[in-house]
Amino acid sequence: MFHKEGFFIIITTFILCAASALLAEYFVGYKPIRIALQLGALVVLILVLQFFRNPSRNTVLNANHVLSPVDGKIVIIEEVYEKEYFKDQRLQVSVFMSPINVHVTRYPMSGKINFSKYHPGKYLVAWHPKSSELNERTTIVVENDIFGEVLYRQIAGAVARRIVNYAQVGDSVVQGTDAGFIKFGSRVDIFLPAGTPVEVALNQVVRGGETVITSK
Repeated sequence: MFHKEGFFIIITTFILCAASALLAEYFVGYKPIRIALQLGALVVLILVLQFFRNPSRNTVLNANHVLSPVDGKIVIIEEVYEKEYFKDQRLQVSVFMSPINVHVTRYPMSGKINFSKYHPGKYLVAWHPKSSELNERTTIVVENDIFGEVLYRQIAGAVARRIVNYAQVGDSVVQGTDAGFIKFGSRVDIFLPAGTPVEVALNQVVRGGETVITSK
């Protein structure tokens, strides 16, 4: 299964790769070069397909859990001052996504969308300390009765060039369902109340819609 945000790119890439392979077949006489070009086209197509894959996830709905919104690796767990929305100390948990990760963003918990805002910006590498403030990003706040308000932020990286966010203020959303997509790499930050105990560790690999970040 592939994410709908990739359909146009997948079709375009397939046409270009198929055309390249056919042109190489008919116009490149030297066999090793012809095969190399055709294999190169096939590799490009496979890379695009794997990037836009959208595997089903076994999300167990639980109001007492905040789940990871994305696949990737935990790169930050620290208390910081969140200055856009809360304007106070929060526990930040950040997940870095490499180009080979699934890039679907999923709602970390069920609840109501209280805030959703897009910010244009730079394209620093996603692990840069200032990327959450300077890069292109979206900020979304979900509220439920157990955790109150939880903020997550989609952040573009050096390669990413488009963030897709489906969250609209006032929406009622369901934990683990499709919340958007970040095309070609990036990071997602989650901001929890200060002092929140977490169930993940630095450098741990997590799965969107399945790995529990914190529970009550």
